[in-house]
Amino acid sequence: MIRVSLPARINIVGSPTDAVEGAYATISAAVALRGGADIEPAQSIELCRRGGRSATFAKAAITEHHGFALETAAINALLRFAPELGAQLSRRGFTLNTWTDVPASSGLAGSSVLLIAVLAALRAFYALDARRYNDYVLAEIAQRAEEHDLGVVCGFADRYVPIFADVAYLSYHGKLWHAPLGEEPYVTYEKLGAHVPPLELCVATTGVQRDSGSVHEPMRRRYLEERRRGRGSLLELSRQLGETAWRGKIALLAGDLVAFGKQIDRNQKLIDDMMRDCGFTGGAGEEVNCLVAAARQAGALGAKLTGAGGGGAIFALAQSGLASAMADRLREAATRAGLKGSEAFVLPVTTRGLVVEHADQQTSMTPTD
Repeated sequence: MIRVSLPARINIVGSPTDAVEGAYATISAAVALRGGADIEPAQSIELCRRGGRSATFAKAAITEHHGFALETAAINALLRFAPELGAQLSRRGFTLNTWTDVPASSGLAGSSVLLIAVLAALRAFYALDARRYNDYVLAEIAQRAEEHDLGVVCGFADRYVPIFADVAYLSYHGKLWHAPLGEEPYVTYEKLGAHVPPLELCVATTGVQRDSGSVHEPMRRRYLEERRRGRGSLLELSRQLGETAWRGKIALLAGDLVAFGKQIDRNQKLIDDMMRDCGFTGGAGEEVNCLVAAARQAGALGAKLTGAGGGGAIFALAQSGLASAMADRLREAATRAGLKGSEAFVLPVTTRGLVVEHADQQTSMTPTD
C-alpha cells in the first residue's frame, strides 16, 4: 500500500488574485490539518471514502462518478496528461481510499487536497516519470481537473500550497488567462518560513458551506470583461489586492507583524468591496464579517476570510502566545451569533507538504520538511 497526505492551506494576503480575478501574488501558508489517499492493487478501479462509501469502475476513463466526483476528475485528468497511464491501468487496477481531517467547504482547500492526493497516489503507484510529472506539473494538472472536469472556477494557490507547504510568497505572473499546460508560466513559489517570525494563526469556520466556484465565477467573468475593455472598478481593486501581498512580504521579512496585520485587514476590506461590486449584497458574508469583527475586538493583529467568502472560514493573526485565547473568544462570538456548526482552532504553519509513504518502508518519498 502507498499512503499520500497533504496539508490544508490559508491565503493570508493578496487573495483572491491567484489567477482568479487578477495575475498578482499571495502570501499563503500550509497549516496542520491533512487529507490524503491510500492506494493498493485491485482487479478494477475501486474508490472508497472514510465511512464506508464505495464504488467500482472499469479500468478506463470514467464517465459517471457515482458520488466520487473529485476522485474521478483526478483520474480522468491524469489519463489525458499522462497517456502512458492508460496502458498501465488496463493491466493493473487499484483500490483508492480517500480521507480528510479538513472541514468540508471551509475555505481551507479541502477539495483540492483530496484531488491532489489522488494524482500523487496514482503517480507513485504506477511509477510515472517523476521529472516529467513533477510536483509543479501535478499542481497544474490539479487546477485543470477542477476547472475543466469539475467546472469549478479556481486559481492556483489551493493546488500549490498543499504540495510545497510552509508560508510562501506565490507569484502568478502570466497566469491570468488560464492557458493550456505548457503555454503559461508555473507559479513562482518562494518559501519565507526560515526568514520570518512564527505566525500564530487561529481559524474559525462559519458553519456555512458554499461552493467557492459560485463566488469566483461571476467575479472572474466581470474582471476579464474589464480587462478586455481596459477599464473598470475590479481592475483597480485587484491592483490594490495585489499590493497587499508585496507590502505584506516587506513587513513580514522585517519582522513587523503589526504592519503585516494591517495588510491582512486591508485585504479583507478590499474583498468585501469587490464582492459587493459584483452583486453580493452581503459582501464577504454576514457570518464572515461577524467573526472578523470578533477577532479584531479580541486583539487580533489582522483578520480576514480564507477561501471564497459567503461562508467558509476566517483566520486571525494572533499576538504571540494568545492564539488559544483568541480561539476561545471566537467560539463565544459564534455562539452569540447563532452560528451552528462553527468551530475554532489554532492551526500552526507546517513545512510538511506532500508526503508519499510505502507501507513496507514508512519513509517519505518526497522529503518536504
